[in-house]
Amino acid sequence: MNVEPRELRQISVRGVVQGVGFRPFVYRLAHDHDLMGWVLNHSGGVEIEVEGAPEALDAFVHNLTALAPPLARIVGLDVSNAPPAGYDRFEIRHSVAEEGRYQLISPDIATCSDCLHELLDPNDRRYRYPFTNCTNCGPRFTIIRDIPYDRPLTTMAPFPMCPDCQSEYDDPLDRRFHAQPNACPVCGPHIWLEQGEERQRTGDAAMRMAGELLLAGRVLAIKGLGGFHLACDATAPGAVQTLRARKGRPAKPLAVMMATLDDVRRHCHLSEEEETLLLSQQCPIVLLRWRDDSPIVRDVAPNNNYLGLMLPYTPLHHILLRDVGRPLIMTSGNLSEEPIARGNDEARRRLAHLADAFLMHNRDIYARYDDSVWLSPSPISEHPSLRAPQPVRRSRGYAPFPVRMPFHTQPILATGADLKNTFCLARDDFAFLSQHIGDMENLETLEHLEVTVDLYRHLFRVEPELIAHDMHPGYFSTRFAHSAPCSPQCLVPVQHHQAHIASCLVDNEWPVDSGPVIGVAWDGTGYGLDGHIWGGEFFVGDYRGFRRAAHLEYLPMPGGDAAIRNPWRLALGYVYALTQTLPDLRGSTGGPDQGITDQEMNIVRRQIDRNLNTPLTSAAGRLFDTVAALIGMRHHVTYEAQAAIELEMLATNWQSARQSSEGALAYPFALNREGAGIVVGLHELIGAIQADLETGAERAQIGWRFHLTMSELIASVCQQLAEESGPRTVALSGGCFQNRLLLSMCVPRLEGAGFTVLLHRRVPCNDGGISLGQVALARAEPE
Repeated sequence: MNVEPRELRQISVRGVVQGVGFRPFVYRLAHDHDLMGWVLNHSGGVEIEVEGAPEALDAFVHNLTALAPPLARIVGLDVSNAPPAGYDRFEIRHSVAEEGRYQLISPDIATCSDCLHELLDPNDRRYRYPFTNCTNCGPRFTIIRDIPYDRPLTTMAPFPMCPDCQSEYDDPLDRRFHAQPNACPVCGPHIWLEQGEERQRTGDAAMRMAGELLLAGRVLAIKGLGGFHLACDATAPGAVQTLRARKGRPAKPLAVMMATLDDVRRHCHLSEEEETLLLSQQCPIVLLRWRDDSPIVRDVAPNNNYLGLMLPYTPLHHILLRDVGRPLIMTSGNLSEEPIARGNDEARRRLAHLADAFLMHNRDIYARYDDSVWLSPSPISEHPSLRAPQPVRRSRGYAPFPVRMPFHTQPILATGADLKNTFCLARDDFAFLSQHIGDMENLETLEHLEVTVDLYRHLFRVEPELIAHDMHPGYFSTRFAHSAPCSPQCLVPVQHHQAHIASCLVDNEWPVDSGPVIGVAWDGTGYGLDGHIWGGEFFVGDYRGFRRAAHLEYLPMPGGDAAIRNPWRLALGYVYALTQTLPDLRGSTGGPDQGITDQEMNIVRRQIDRNLNTPLTSAAGRLFDTVAALIGMRHHVTYEAQAAIELEMLATNWQSARQSSEGALAYPFALNREGAGIVVGLHELIGAIQADLETGAERAQIGWRFHLTMSELIASVCQQLAEESGPRTVALSGGCFQNRLLLSMCVPRLEGAGFTVLLHRRVPCNDGGISLGQVALARAEPE
């Protein structure tokens, strides 16, 4: 009798392979191929022993990656042969914790279509249950206390499953097999609505009352996946103004949630790429072109052509949006610049003066988690690189999944910048870039940073050998690095704008041995190697280091930070330094942004003459602010980059209103050789803008010509640097490159001149990507 030969394969799988249905997938796959053995989770991933016919084993190994569950992300698969063990069945074994090993952890995932169907089905036992989830969706990172990812190590531990849920959990053929947050109305978390100090309603009655309050114009604090949102009716002017006044956020755009994609289309224009983003399992906020006939209150995003929209990503959101039947503002539950509120008691303490009522639940949130934000640089462009989306804020749905780096590194912690802070823990070829932490302006945000660093170190078993930080000695992130228990030798300062360019290279998986690039780092501020404030920088180099090859001319910032909050100070300082005359800033920009008095201007002039608190800056962001103030559009700002954003919108509208821009030429500028580098002179540029103002030119046209000038300036400097140094690749990074109009002008010019252009695709070009660049430049020399 012929006995069919049997072999045994030992398989180790690394990646996001826990909490995503990978073990039941392996179980079913083994049964499909008539194989025996076992599968288990451990602290480093998933381990498999499988035994059977050689052909079946080969097919099994192939299908592990070819047919993996949609949420699984396999980054390593090792297969070895071993003697057959005589297994007579295939089983799923209990998880094993192993000292020192780490695994990749899935971000939280939006409600899947199967769960949504159950949620909306009156005959289903989970009808309108706000915590419906399965192996393919629901909370992950926000509930994990430790690995391996099993229910006792999550915030679902206090909720024993009822017999029905336990049966689903134990059945390898059920889509809720080992879904750690699995629950139902009988055994799971529950919700309630509070007003004052009293619970008004619980369960579904609380959901319905919440909808009624929102329709009545009230502001609600709603507990979600990673913290609280503040919500109100986005079509009610009074509700929007009440929310803004209470939150201390007079003008910064607010995010809006809508029930369905059809709702989104009624309010915004959608490209195919934007639609894909909205419907993705990450479900981020997407900045979309706002329709003129949308009934959403314009004060939701004043002076802005774009609206930040997202679809519901939890069952609670799906229920609430359908009950209300209107778009809802869903903005972070905090005062401006504070971390998002996480726990119930914390929310009662911090949000009581902001919200009229609270929609609470009793599933704890272990990690704070803001919404992610994405944009398409130019969604209507035929240029493919301008249609591809870019992250503005990388958080929910993306972190803590790592960025793969094109090199290996020793364990490193990078503490990032002070604005839009993220940190990065790196080991091997993984960079664990944190979720959005926030602006380091208060003790609460610093505590958020400290707690989340500890969480990442624990989850990913990283003990840093080096700590990289920004060079600015006054940054909270720098002080945090210096407070770490390590020797001074392990601290590595990294220049802010060089980190921007390194971040862009890693983002594009630029190989270590591919040679130097030209890096253009344009933003609002960053501590320079010479002690001045940089931000209009051109570099030549690679991961081994960068040479500052060109920059915008240094000009004064009267009052330092006061000039950032009051761009009229910049306009006065720039014009006075370049021409020794004072611009006329007395006219009002409209609304509360009044003109500047002669007395105010004379005070600032004397401040410049005496060099009192008047640092010098080369920052491109400050130049955008200067032009916005100079043309009388924005003298004071209430949020970062407000003047530059409004200038972009003004110029974009001028372009959109015309079929052709013929006759609108770029303003002049100078490329002056100073030592081994180029300094871009701005005297002619500022003078030409003033001349246009004196002749009565439209300020929108001036704004458009200024954007055109900036794009030609970038192309001209890069062309000259390429002729001198050789690189034909340009990496664009820094917050200025979130400006869609600038990108739409700049990228085609560079590519038309023969350059390859690298843009950010996985991490933000703003300071949210700085920590990744710090890792790249602080690591040991590449092999």
